Amino acid sequence: METVIRTIDPNQIHLEIEMSIIKEAGALLKSGEIVAFPTETVYGLGANALSKKAANKIYAAKGRPSDNPLIIHICELETIDLIIKTRPRQLELLAKHFWPGPLTIIMEKSEIVPDEITGGLNTVAIRMPNHPVALALIKEGGGYIAAPSANASGRPSPTTAAHVFEDMEGRIPMIIDCGKVEIGLESTIIDLSGDKPVILRPGYITPSMLEEVLHEEVIMDPGLLDEKSIEKPKAPGMKYKHYAPKAEMLIVEGSTQKVTEEIQKRVEQDVLQKKEVGIICTDETIKYYQNACCKSIGSKKNPETIASNLFSLLREFDELGVQKIYSECFSEDGLGEAIMNRLMKAASHQIIHV
Repeated sequence: METVIRTIDPNQIHLEIEMSIIKEAGALLKSGEIVAFPTETVYGLGANALSKKAANKIYAAKGRPSDNPLIIHICELETIDLIIKTRPRQLELLAKHFWPGPLTIIMEKSEIVPDEITGGLNTVAIRMPNHPVALALIKEGGGYIAAPSANASGRPSPTTAAHVFEDMEGRIPMIIDCGKVEIGLESTIIDLSGDKPVILRPGYITPSMLEEVLHEEVIMDPGLLDEKSIEKPKAPGMKYKHYAPKAEMLIVEGSTQKVTEEIQKRVEQDVLQKKEVGIICTDETIKYYQNACCKSIGSKKNPETIASNLFSLLREFDELGVQKIYSECFSEDGLGEAIMNRLMKAASHQIIHV
């Protein structure tokens, strides 16, 4: 299969979307094919969410376990009633404040949603992305688009069309290229199907932001701390290996001085063993390292830069062929919680405490 790339100028998307490309992609979706497209979080791999065959094509393209649920993307709140059983009391508040945006909400599904989309669960994950290309494509493609991240399963999520092409060339017919995404981390996932709201995946929308809107406590799922306890994942990214570079990755945790000293000491030992080593550091700490492929992920003063660069940096290290990566740790306040969640998964929870 030939994979074509159709480009929409990111500087023009707020003025006029090139509808010929949207119509071409929408026709593919309606015919049961899959299309990669940009959202504000990461690039998604879209297919008709009400089609079993289309869902199976997503799993096949990604090499994704079939019990790992997919997220249904919508473009209008009114369309949600077709795919959920009942509206939870918190839905209106969350939708009003965070949709369109990087928040996925889990609710009880209606019978029209195939089990292939939900991993056999009676719940469905839904979000409305905040990207004009994504919203236009969802509307043109039928209103309900299942779209996990457009990467091979287990690899770092794609934040550019080039990342998608690297993983999906020959597997899908079309990629819509609209430049680098804005946020760079997948959406926050909140479960409203139980008695209390539960966060299943941290993201740009933080627990405090959710609590401020809901006026009630939002709890974190225990599986975020102990993934081995998860038998059947209720949301993407909960159980299986995610975001991993090809190299072994270790996170070093402690004070800035101790972390930089420990990483540099380990780098020197690795270099003696002829290993190619990479370091994930920040604008503030890059000066402390030598004898390694050292890359700043952004500034500690601006967590948004760290989130935006995380996945692309992991892919850069893959291209450079490094054998081991050391990463500094980051504050878990606010967006930092989502950043550390992704880093921990990428490193298979290998942490060095100093």
